[in-house]
Amino acid sequence: MNIVEYIVAWLSTNAGKLIWLATVIVVAIIVSKLVSRGLRKLLDRSQVPSASIFINLARVLIWVLAVTIVLQPVFGINPTTLITALGVGGVAISLGMKDTIANVIGGFGLMLGKVIQPGDLVTVAGTTGVVKDITWRHTVVKARSGDEIVIPNSVLNTSSLERVTEASEGCVTVPFTLKSGTDLDAASMRMIAAVGKATAEYAADGNPPLVKFTGFSPYGVEGEIMVFAKPGVFASTIRDAAVRSLAGEEFLEQRAATGE
Repeated sequence: MNIVEYIVAWLSTNAGKLIWLATVIVVAIIVSKLVSRGLRKLLDRSQVPSASIFINLARVLIWVLAVTIVLQPVFGINPTTLITALGVGGVAISLGMKDTIANVIGGFGLMLGKVIQPGDLVTVAGTTGVVKDITWRHTVVKARSGDEIVIPNSVLNTSSLERVTEASEGCVTVPFTLKSGTDLDAASMRMIAAVGKATAEYAADGNPPLVKFTGFSPYGVEGEIMVFAKPGVFASTIRDAAVRSLAGEEFLEQRAATGE
């Protein structure tokens, strides 16, 4: 018997098993897509945060069920025997996947406890941005710069987390020093007017520039002007506009800015 005849004979013998396997796979794919779409719509309408961790869990359960269905008729493996074997090796598996398990448990803890949700503006592990998604292994935070930072869920459970407002997240400060003898109120008004005009297209609505005086130096009175960037504007962009608008003002001590 040549190889072609052997393949034909094998296909004839196992045709029923192959058809059953293909049927289960196709049904699992269709059900997985339908359940994912339905679950996403349901989460969007409910009070439960919509995150991929729940979608992924549903997909896993569907495929585990599909594998269980085909084990005995296609591969001749008793599902009960396999579960028993996995139970015996469960300790070894859990030790080898302890980080993954910690991330999965951490993800569910974060979501069910509503510690953070997609869309929240947070500062965590030194990163500030909007929570884009929470998977079963990590959380994706999108910073103002557009960078996406991936933080393991286990880190989130052990790190301090701070919810921030849009105004504080977009706050940019520009330090300055007023020359000795300068009228503080008059200088403040001029700086606010100049910076407000220069940063109008970059600033958040309803958040005009603020001037705060912070102390004294040998050159004069130190302070900082605070501007608030709207979402999507880089901090460097609005800071550049603010600095340009103040350059050359006679009441500002330029040496303090250049380090002289």
